Amino acid sequence: MDGDFLQFFMGHEDALPLYHSLEKRILAEIPDVRIKAAKTQIGFFTKYMFAAVSFLPVRKAKERPQTWLTVTFSLPYTVYSPRIDAVAYPCENRVTHHVMIGSPAETDDELLGFLREAAAFSSRKR
Repeated sequence: MDGDFLQFFMGHEDALPLYHSLEKRILAEIPDVRIKAAKTQIGFFTKYMFAAVSFLPVRKAKERPQTWLTVTFSLPYTVYSPRIDAVAYPCENRVTHHVMIGSPAETDDELLGFLREAAAFSSRKR
């Protein structure tokens, strides 16, 4: 991990296993992914960014797991799933979804399905 990754996880080191589980599945299941860490998020890119992880608190404090990451992705429609913690509509034809994960097991086939679709959607941007 380089300095940007270490800075991102500073104070949240307990979330590293969550991140490693997610990163491993993304790299195994989505081709040609690049990863870029910034101060407030880590982005996953093919041609464009299709997903990010952050410590965005999309649940009330009492409803959050002790250790967590928020996974964010955009699709051209709203996903209706109990996994989705928050939804935003930043522009026409794009819906941003936030999913909070609290264990490596939550990086499951459903979440990866959303991320594969988000990667395909982002590659169609012009």
